[in-house]
Order: sequence, then C-alpha cells, then structure tokens
Amino acid sequence: MSEKKENAENAENTAPVNTTPEKTVLERNEVIDRLSVIVKSQGPIDDIIDGVYMGVLAISLLVCIFFALLGTSVPNIFPVLAPVYDLVYKIPGLIMGMPQIVMNFPSKMVYVVTNMSEIIVEAKGFLLTFPGILEEFLSQLEYKKIILTFSWAAYLWEAYLDVRQRDMLHKINRPKAIKSFVSLQSFLEANAYGLDKSSLKIVQSLYEQIKTTIVFQFDILPWIWQATGKIMESIFGYGPEYEITQSVLFFVSTSVMSSLTNIPFDLYGTFVIEEKHGFNKQSIGLYFGDFFKTLALTGVFGSLVLSGLLWVIKMTGTRFYLYVMVFMMAVQFIGITIYPTFIQPLFNKFTPLEEGELRTAIEELATRVDFPLKKLYVVDGSKRSGHSNAYMYGFFKNKRIVLFDTLIKQTNLEEVCAILAHELGHWKMSHVVKMLIFGQLQLFVIFYLFSLVVAQRKMYSDFNFTTSQPILIGFTLYQYLYQPVDSLVTFIFNKLSRKHEFEADAYSKSLGYAKPLRDGLIKLHLENKGNVNPDPLYSAYHYSHPPLVERLNAIEQ
Repeated sequence: MSEKKENAENAENTAPVNTTPEKTVLERNEVIDRLSVIVKSQGPIDDIIDGVYMGVLAISLLVCIFFALLGTSVPNIFPVLAPVYDLVYKIPGLIMGMPQIVMNFPSKMVYVVTNMSEIIVEAKGFLLTFPGILEEFLSQLEYKKIILTFSWAAYLWEAYLDVRQRDMLHKINRPKAIKSFVSLQSFLEANAYGLDKSSLKIVQSLYEQIKTTIVFQFDILPWIWQATGKIMESIFGYGPEYEITQSVLFFVSTSVMSSLTNIPFDLYGTFVIEEKHGFNKQSIGLYFGDFFKTLALTGVFGSLVLSGLLWVIKMTGTRFYLYVMVFMMAVQFIGITIYPTFIQPLFNKFTPLEEGELRTAIEELATRVDFPLKKLYVVDGSKRSGHSNAYMYGFFKNKRIVLFDTLIKQTNLEEVCAILAHELGHWKMSHVVKMLIFGQLQLFVIFYLFSLVVAQRKMYSDFNFTTSQPILIGFTLYQYLYQPVDSLVTFIFNKLSRKHEFEADAYSKSLGYAKPLRDGLIKLHLENKGNVNPDPLYSAYHYSHPPLVERLNAIEQ
C-alpha cells in the first residue's frame, strides 16, 4: 500500500495519542511524513548491519569456491580446516543414507526386543561407569575456548534476533491486523521509539561482549581477585583462607565497576531516548539518587545472599544443590516480603487510593471473586516515567493492590477494573505459585550442573587461577557454560508465561470485561508506544507477554 493511501486512511482513524482535536488532517499528515522519513532512514547501525551481511555472504561464497577448487586436497594443504572439510563432505552422505536408515529401522527394533536382557545389562554397566567417564571428559575440556565460544554464540544469536526485530521496525505500512485500532501516526511513533531503543541495545550489547572477551582473554578476573585479597589482608588482616569475605569484596568491586561503566548507556537511554519520546519525568538528581540507593542495596543484600550461598555450598558437600534450593527458596520468599514493604518505598511514594467511584468498583470486584484485599495503593510512577503498570502482592489473606498513577490517568474506570481482573486471574489460577515452582526446578538444574564442574581444577587453571579455586569464580565461569541451556529455559519460561497471560485475559473476559480489557490493552500499548508488529522469532524468545494482536484475537474468540 502506498504511503499516500496510508495517510488518507489515517485521517479517518481516531485521533492518535498526544494529538489535539484542533489539528487538521494536513498537519497530521505532515507529522506522518516526517515520522515515515525517520522510520525508513538507514542510520550508521543499519549500514554496519548491511556491511556484516555482505561480508558473511562474500566469505560464504569464497569458502564454497575454495572447497570446490581444492576438493580432497583441503585437509592436506590446510590441516586446521580438516574438521570443517569432514563435516561438509559427510552431509551429502548422511542425506543419501537416510532412506537406508529408515528401511533398516524395523530390523533394528527386532534386534532390540530380542536382546533386551543383554542391552539392560550393558546399560547398567554403562551407568556404573558413567561418573568416571564424565569426570574424565570434564577434566580434559578447553574451558577458556568453550566459554568464549558459548559467549559469542549467545551474543550472535541475540544480535541476529535484534536485527530481525529492527527490520520490522523500519516498516512504515501497518499490517492489516492492526489497522482497525492503531492509527498510522501511532504506529510510526512506536516504530521510531523502538528503533532508538534498538540502536542503544545493539551498541551496548556489542560493548558488553567485547568487555567480556577482554576480561576472559587477558585473565583480568584473577587480577581483580588478587587485588581484593591484598585489600582484605591490608585492611582486615585476613588471609586467603577467608574465601567468603574475599568473595564479598570481589562481588562488591565488580558490581561497582559494572554499574559505573553502564552509566553512559543508562543516561543516554533515560535522558535522550525516553526524553525524546515523552516518557522521562526524572531529573539528573533523582537519577543519581536512585543509582546510589540501588548500588547500596545491591551491596548490602547481595553480599548477605552471596555469603549465605557460599557458606551452604562449602558446608554441605557434593550434594550442595539440594540445600541451595532450600536456601534460595527462603531468599525468594524473604525478598517477596520485604521488597514492596521496605525497599520500594525508598524509591516511590505509596498512598491509599482515595474514596470514590474507582475505589468502590475495585473493592466490589475483589469481593465478587473472593480476593482478600487488605490495602489499595497508588504509586507515583509518573515521578520517573510516563509508562504505566499495576500489580498485587502479599501472602495468604493479606493481599494488596498497587496502581500506577499513570494507569489511572491513561484509562477509564471500566478499563482499570478489566486490567485488575486480569491480575486477579493470575491469582485465581495460581500462576505465581506455578512460576515459583518452575523457578525452583530451574534452580535445581542450574546448581546440579554446577556441582559437576565446581571442582574441575582445569576450569580455574585455564583462566589463570593456579593457586586457588574460589567457588564464586567457578560459578561466574559456569554461567557461560550454562548459556545454551539457559537459552532453552528462557524460551520455555516465556512460553509458559504467555500461556498464563492468555488464561488471565480469559478470566477477565469471563467476568464481563471483554470490551474494556480490549480497549485498555490498546490504550496502554499505544500510550507506552509498544511494538504492535514484532518479529515472530524475536517475540517468541524475548517476550514474556503475547503480542498485542494475539491477545486481542484471543479475547474476541
């Protein structure tokens, strides 16, 4: 569809966000033309991406020509390419052999059935020897190479998803599915906002990846570890036997360094991007006040949790993962309890929702579904941002609901109730409990796998830890080994979360809020300039909530 036709259609749409009624169609179209130019423009980030694409294509063609010309001589001329050569030339043979494999499958199954007892005996023998085989395998790994490979693989995967998403954000024509409720101006404003955030994310991700590579490649971790050890000995008189104390100093030092290096990105994101698109409401003073509060809380609570975690691992032997699960579960419950009561009030002001029509409607809704509402608060989210939200917290019969003041301003009474009915759906169907259980299973997997490598001396020596094997360092390195599993778990976690969101929407709909829920979701999405046309693969991997169109379709069915 042409841009002119889109502009004409836009004139018939309802007025977009932040557009005053007296604006003429001509003025609106001028704004749309300006936004279209911004969204279509290819900046330096896009030029670099195009250059990388062309480079990868050129290298791929050269490799194909290279293999075609040299053929079987490749392993002899370039021994380092022998594994690649074997892989490339085995693929056709594997494909050609697939029919034979399929034809032999019945006979193989007959063999398995007739020799089941022998196979079981062999399987038992293998299981008995497996721990030794695994230990031998882990002791011979090239940990630095593997960790750097996994780190770059994870980075390239997420960078690929970012590029796919960026391609969607450059589109200026609305998909047919959203034309009925998203004006062209709102669509372009959301895409312009998304492109600005995407540019910052791509630059910051590359910076973080280069920083990680330098830290690992040039053995900066052991240097920081030794420096904290010297500080600990000079100030407290403690030697290297006080590993937990040194680990806390290491954690605080690296957290401060990481926070300081991220300040430029945070400042740009807050005071350039968020300011440009009308969301930022905070001052420089408030920003740095929050920064130092967060740093202090991270240092205090992070040090306590880290000390407890390391103590549990040290005291409970090789099966520490079972005890760590219990410890982390306790930490989570304590965190859920103290965060809204003691920590969040350090950043925001909570006031009881004043008496009136909205409070009455919410209390009636809570009574209707037997929700044990004890407190109803409004938080001054507008002090920092124009984004909006609502949530609930509390255990058992002591539940509380918190509304952002921006939510109240952006929606009407019925829409607020519909959104809260969605949140009540999460409570009614025990989604929070289910996600906590899933989280415990995830913790078990994380720490069980960690127990397999925590004592591998070679993992530490590969990173120049030759005289000690600090558990904190082991866990830091292990997180990169865990990345392939983490990517899979992230996808599963998001899929489960999206399922819960659909169920909560259905619950709100069952209470008679189908239309106000639909209208409220659209308003919030447009007010927050959320992406209404995400890349499917990007959203599947990154989004814990379904895309807006999918949610609206589910509500209407």
